[in-house]
Amino acid sequence: MTPDEPFLRGNTSISAELQTRIQYWAPAIAASLTTFIVIVNASLMNVAIPTMVNEFDTTVTVIQGAVSLYSLVIAALILPAGTLPSRYSTRRVLTVALIVYAGGTLVAAISWNTAILYTGWSLIQGGAAAVLFPLTFTVLTISYEDDDRAKAFGLLAGVHGVGSTLGPIIGGALTTYASWRWGFSLQILGTGVILCFVRYVTPDPLSESRSSLDTGGMALSIVGATSLVAGFLLSGKYGWLIERRPFVVGEVQFNPFGTSPAIWFLGVGLLAFAAFVQYERRIERAGKSPLVPLHVLTNRPFVAGVVTYNIRSIVSAGFMFIFPVYLQAVLGYTAFETGLALLPYSVASILFATITTGWRKHVSPKTLVQIGIVCMGAGLLALYEQTGPGQTIGSMLVPVALYGAGVGFVVAQIGNMTMSAVSTANSPEASGVLNVSSSIGFAMGTAVVGSFFLGQFYGGVVDRVLRVEHVSVSTAQRNDLVIALEDAAETATEATQQQFLNQLTPTQRQLLEGVFEAAMFDAQRATLLLLVLIVLLLLIASTFLPRQIPETDERTDHPEPSQESPRETSETAVKD
Repeated sequence: MTPDEPFLRGNTSISAELQTRIQYWAPAIAASLTTFIVIVNASLMNVAIPTMVNEFDTTVTVIQGAVSLYSLVIAALILPAGTLPSRYSTRRVLTVALIVYAGGTLVAAISWNTAILYTGWSLIQGGAAAVLFPLTFTVLTISYEDDDRAKAFGLLAGVHGVGSTLGPIIGGALTTYASWRWGFSLQILGTGVILCFVRYVTPDPLSESRSSLDTGGMALSIVGATSLVAGFLLSGKYGWLIERRPFVVGEVQFNPFGTSPAIWFLGVGLLAFAAFVQYERRIERAGKSPLVPLHVLTNRPFVAGVVTYNIRSIVSAGFMFIFPVYLQAVLGYTAFETGLALLPYSVASILFATITTGWRKHVSPKTLVQIGIVCMGAGLLALYEQTGPGQTIGSMLVPVALYGAGVGFVVAQIGNMTMSAVSTANSPEASGVLNVSSSIGFAMGTAVVGSFFLGQFYGGVVDRVLRVEHVSVSTAQRNDLVIALEDAAETATEATQQQFLNQLTPTQRQLLEGVFEAAMFDAQRATLLLLVLIVLLLLIASTFLPRQIPETDERTDHPEPSQESPRETSETAVKD
């Protein structure tokens, strides 16, 4: 034995242990990075809208249509896509979905007109994202248990928050200093990195026998999810019950009995989901395989988690809609400065999402969730209190961080609590249900909170102008003015807005700027209070959560990983 042999053996042992740990956590890394690029992708598109309008010589409505279609495709396909790991190899499904996603990204990056953009971004990327969203939850559920599963879900939630914050910064920087196309190109590189970790995901399907496809349940779920999301997306512009403006598709107007199209879409969605439950019950009684087993839908801890997750999504979507708009439209922040203002949220959310996962040994997970909800409400109230002309990034640091810490507390526990309430064999279907709920929640948050915020703002502008001019109008006339102002602001480009302002006298311009600023402050305060009310609803929903992580009857089928085996065995994973 040479003098160097013990040293070499020690280094080899450390290297082998490190490699084993990387292989063990590779599924969590793959799931988190996948979530990150999908979340950033949506943010990139929103930031690049004005530039894309000019480049494609089109309108804001056309580009926003691509965003809406992307959301609809995801909502429509999430539930059916969630069942794929029960029928095929989990690793293969994830690999194929990532490759398809990269293909759609490439098409979007090289698109030369809006039709190609719709195909690549809305259809191909949207379809792949519908597979990836529930698949990330499934991968974590089947790859880890107990504390490790909680850590993995905490990491996933933290990365989700960071992606939401960094997306506008990355998109703004690329759009300003390079091209929005680079945002898509970089995602292709990210997909390649993720595929390096995917090879350590278990290669086995969750079911040994491939069941027949529940086409009826799939059709009803697609109709239900698509209709609900479409209804919420349309409600802000066209009204909830009574038409605010004509809804025209092609040359056909659809406003039966003077109603908004939103109420019809929402009604069809609710009826479709009611029919879905009845159909699934009949399929199960006939001894066939339903798209979602009924015992999943009637599992009280799981349903409580889904409802809580849904309401949390409403709050998150609402906050991420109004806060950047407020920072940029009123306080005059750039996209980069907006990202700095949101940085405390990102840091706090990922920090508390990762460090609090082990606290359930000492404090009930339900209590941790409720502590987080209280922190979210306190942060929003603090932001309400300081909303005004003197607000700075420094003054917002503590409230934004407090809100982020609350989100971290909630997401560190709620995903694990919800998915652990069902058996591992049913995790793909449960993941699909959870993600459909989240998609509907984000659509609701954007529609309800967004339309309330914009309604308060435009209404405030009209009211102040009328007061200055000492003009009295009827309620109907006021509403017409609000709608006209909405339409003008929606279609005007920055150049036409500047051209309009240049036609005004300095006094008129100063008056108009003051009216807009005051109306925006009032709208921000009112919307923050609305979010606080939704947080109270979230707190009520959390009381139905179980105090501890539910134990499932199939946990013992998946033993803890050994040093030789990160979930399957590292050797088998590499060979496959």
